[in-house]
Amino acid sequence: MDNIDMKQIQWFPGHMAKTRRLIASNLSLVDAVVEIVDARLPLSSQNPEMDKMTKGKPRIVILNKSDLADERTTQLWIDHFRANGKEAVAIDCKSGRGLKNIIPTIRKTILKELMEKRQKNGMSTSSVRLMIVGIPNVGKSSLINKMAGSKRAKVEDRPGVTRTKQWVKLDNNTELLDMPGVLWPKFEDQSIAVRLAFTGAISDDILDIETLAMKLLVYLAENYSDSLKERYKIELTGEEDGFELLEAIGKKRGMMIAGGEVNTERAAITILDEFRSGKLGKITLEAPPREEKLCQE
Repeated sequence: MDNIDMKQIQWFPGHMAKTRRLIASNLSLVDAVVEIVDARLPLSSQNPEMDKMTKGKPRIVILNKSDLADERTTQLWIDHFRANGKEAVAIDCKSGRGLKNIIPTIRKTILKELMEKRQKNGMSTSSVRLMIVGIPNVGKSSLINKMAGSKRAKVEDRPGVTRTKQWVKLDNNTELLDMPGVLWPKFEDQSIAVRLAFTGAISDDILDIETLAMKLLVYLAENYSDSLKERYKIELTGEEDGFELLEAIGKKRGMMIAGGEVNTERAAITILDEFRSGKLGKITLEAPPREEKLCQE
């Protein structure tokens, strides 16, 4: 990414420590862990402490919001997770795409031995209990509501809405334990924080919105220039910096203020909103480690 100065981003509100304890104390109640990540940034939206917190419990990675992500790169991520011993499934909660594959995949892969043992012992109708985990804003509550067929979990378009655990029963002998979004203590790599901020996983209230939009524009110009040109009808030479791109888009959209200057704050808000809603097309912010060349500082 462009060398744009941005104040350091950190998080870890007090309730996050409580969530870590909740996960540890409830692991014995479940058969497996379902970890939800954002398909646009599967690594950056995956809590690096999850292996330690789930202590070897069978785990599947669900790449949500896949309808917003670059399909080719999503498949690379699925291959990457499977190559590293984790089953993975791409879904989209809003459209419902892929949701019907989650429970059958869990039963046939990560819980295959348990299912066979229960079948042998005449316990095939016993409920499968799953813990749902993920950082804020990756779609945990939306997933649960879609699977349950009703609004069981509170959903809002802002980080950290779920604050306590809750059980949800499904029709297919499955119970879901929804946990609050769990973060990690510190961003050692600020590029991860910036990627998360692009998607809204970190509240815009604590960020410089214009600087964030400039960083996103530089990334898009380098990796998805056609999407940028098509959406905003601007020409790119490859030499523009983030501020020049922000101004060009503001002018094209008629976002002017007194004195003939561009309202860069309004332009920044628009750009981030349109990226997050998918209006800029299918965009992924990072590739698996061997493919990694995207969104670097």
